[in-house]
Amino acid sequence: MKLTRRQTLLSGAALPLAVGAPGIVNAGGHAAALPTHRDFTLGDFKVTTLLAGSRSVDEPQSIFGMNVDAQTFSDVSGANFIPDDMAQFFFTPTVVNTGSEVILFDTGLNPDGTGAALNAAGYTPADITHVVITHMHGDHIGGLADDGGTETFTNAAYLTGQVEFDHWAGAENDNFEAKVRPLAEKFSFLGDGDAVRSGVTAMATFGHTPGHMGYMLESGGKQLFLMADIANHYVWSVGYPDWEVRFDMDKAAAAATRRRVMDMAATDRIPLIGYHMPFPGMGYIETRDDGFRYIPHSYQLL
Repeated sequence: MKLTRRQTLLSGAALPLAVGAPGIVNAGGHAAALPTHRDFTLGDFKVTTLLAGSRSVDEPQSIFGMNVDAQTFSDVSGANFIPDDMAQFFFTPTVVNTGSEVILFDTGLNPDGTGAALNAAGYTPADITHVVITHMHGDHIGGLADDGGTETFTNAAYLTGQVEFDHWAGAENDNFEAKVRPLAEKFSFLGDGDAVRSGVTAMATFGHTPGHMGYMLESGGKQLFLMADIANHYVWSVGYPDWEVRFDMDKAAAAATRRRVMDMAATDRIPLIGYHMPFPGMGYIETRDDGFRYIPHSYQLL
């Protein structure tokens, strides 16, 4: 089965461009708001995913499955009930409220989208005690400051991976220079196995970027893994971890990391939150053939 983009849009299955103001098109052709946050319980932690924005992109094989032929990409898409000529991206920062800290993982594309989702969830930027940056692509650091350079999270400590920071500090990258460099003196740095605080542990997941980090949450005997951009699509990356992704800076390392993390999640039955997974961003992993299958969260951690 091959769905055209027009057929998908008419069926209401696709979401429009909606960065900073997430929405869908309803049956009458009018924009309707999407929920902008979702709460989960992990032991003593309250975990909240924030929908800071969403957008559609055409020609997804220019991003995913770059090393497979067009027919294979189309067949896999059809078998999973998604079109092969359009993809929907979600941008999902995550808040972890430990009871004594309010930790924000990644900051979205801009302060407005993330701030609106925070407010809907009952927080303000001033409530954030720690900002953890998993990696320094623009859609993860964009909310650190506005275009004028005004800091968003004025009460927060900043943390990121040492390898990641060092790479971008020498890369002459405009986003890093505008958003991160002015805050550099406020950053602390993490390595593999280091703790943000008790129950929040950094894990080296290099490949997507040179120092990309995931974070394991543990509370009350339960675990949840924040995988950030280890996998950027629930079919084309999770399901087929060896498919190359344009945004992965080291494609071989990224594929190896995807396999390692998906195998861990499937074996230990650990739920994952992915920054670009369909909102609310949380799901479970099971093995399937030579890859994996993503099972969306329903009510397990409510």
